[in-house]
Amino acid sequence: MSVFRSGLLVLTAPLSALSLRLVPILTSASRIVEDTLYVHLQPGLSLTGSSQPRSTYVPATPEVYSLISKLYADADAHSHLDVRVLLTNIRNQSLMPQSLSSVQNLSHPPEVILTDFQTSDGGQYNPVKQRLERYATSCYSCQPNLMSVLLYPEYEPMMQEMEPPSWEPALDGGTLQSYRDVVVGGTFDRLHNAHKILLSACCLLAENRLLVGVSDKDLLENKMLKELIQPYGQRVEKLCEFLVDVKPSLHYDIVPLVDPCGPSVTDPDLECIVVSEETRKGGVTVNKKRLENGLSELAVHEIQLVKDPGRGVNEEGKISSSSIRQRLLGTLLQPPQKDPARPSRPYVIGLTGGSGSGKSSIAKHLECLGAFVIDVDKLGHEAYAPGGPSYNWVVEEFGEDTLNEDGTINRKVLGAKVFGNQEQLKRLTDIVWPEIAKMTQKQLDEAAGLGKAVCVLDAAVLLEAGWTSMVHEVWVAIVPEQEALRRIVARDGLSEEAARSRLQSQPNNSQRMRQSHVVLCTLWEPEITRKQVEKAWALLQQRISQD
Repeated sequence: MSVFRSGLLVLTAPLSALSLRLVPILTSASRIVEDTLYVHLQPGLSLTGSSQPRSTYVPATPEVYSLISKLYADADAHSHLDVRVLLTNIRNQSLMPQSLSSVQNLSHPPEVILTDFQTSDGGQYNPVKQRLERYATSCYSCQPNLMSVLLYPEYEPMMQEMEPPSWEPALDGGTLQSYRDVVVGGTFDRLHNAHKILLSACCLLAENRLLVGVSDKDLLENKMLKELIQPYGQRVEKLCEFLVDVKPSLHYDIVPLVDPCGPSVTDPDLECIVVSEETRKGGVTVNKKRLENGLSELAVHEIQLVKDPGRGVNEEGKISSSSIRQRLLGTLLQPPQKDPARPSRPYVIGLTGGSGSGKSSIAKHLECLGAFVIDVDKLGHEAYAPGGPSYNWVVEEFGEDTLNEDGTINRKVLGAKVFGNQEQLKRLTDIVWPEIAKMTQKQLDEAAGLGKAVCVLDAAVLLEAGWTSMVHEVWVAIVPEQEALRRIVARDGLSEEAARSRLQSQPNNSQRMRQSHVVLCTLWEPEITRKQVEKAWALLQQRISQD
């Protein structure tokens, strides 16, 4: 079977049966679709007989919402699939049924149609498949030359001998309460299946407008691995694409959220706020402030958190963006630029990081794995030493008062002369950095002569000095600023103020990451760092072998 980038899964079995069969259905679909999988719920759809299949409205009942939640939760086992349950034909009781005659445009038009439709016509599937294709194209925009596949769960063989029972939406009660305008807030970083459950609930509850506050600026400061959070614009783009795909009939207002409450406490048209178990208190706070502002309270609709079956060490028990960001550590975040003039062997990694980042411990792990490590920071000390290539020039430029009694350069005295003075600092780096680069290149040439496959340049100022031309990839070690401060104070005996000044004189994590290909974090136990490095090393070996 060919693999398609996008597909449409039309589920026809009764909801109670679907709940049991979602895992094998998704597993089968994941072997055929590799990117975006749209899901259309249409219990009781008939693909036999002479009449043209038509889409009917499904009532927005708690049972339907539970099925949607389970579908997203089960889909988390197939991380390559971007699953999107289409809600256009799922209607709340308070909404007037309308014609489903128009074709809905999808951001990733399906290339293949899949269904759980069961047939016992002796293998004569073509008429059913053709009707399925016509049905799908009557509902959604699809790619030309559309193909269709009938999926059969391997277990529950009885279902193969049963036609789906007739089913009509019962709109006489039991549907979810709906509200004209609904509000929800969140970071929505790397949109995942728990987000999709939350947003689906919002879309099912909203009749007219969904107001979405997307956390930004100060609200991101305390997030785990905040540097890996996608930019606001990128998060909004993905959010808009998902929402317009699943329910284009709603009006979406997406606004930056720079305080915990945002417009939820000032918008008089809002009727309902959707929260999770852990943001319940936020809903209470919103209503308190609304009353203070002379506005009516909002109905609070709470959804349950979704457990993460693939939870790793130090990750949250729920499906969360922070866990996803942790899993990005050690992976290639952006492809390296290939320079034809740079030798392919040895493959050179530039390892950098700020004070207290744990860069040196990462270099030791890489050395144990087989990398040839060049301590560029140590070469810098040699460049300053008597007889070193920079020694005489530095003394001439900055004076003999920078010397100790034994003739060595007092780096503290020299540092005091250049610290906070960009002009003086540039005078110094213009002397020292080119010489360190020459010494580093000499060691790289020696490593090449020895047949070393991978070299690591352990260099704190790799980016500032412009030495990236010597490396194939840049790897950066990071920790939160408070942890870096704690380590510097404990290691170097500095005051917190002095440690903070040192950090502020260096590029911050975000600035380094913009020029990096792989990120590693030493915040947790040494064993966690070791596993990160082993993961990064294994992925590096794959890249090298492919090249």
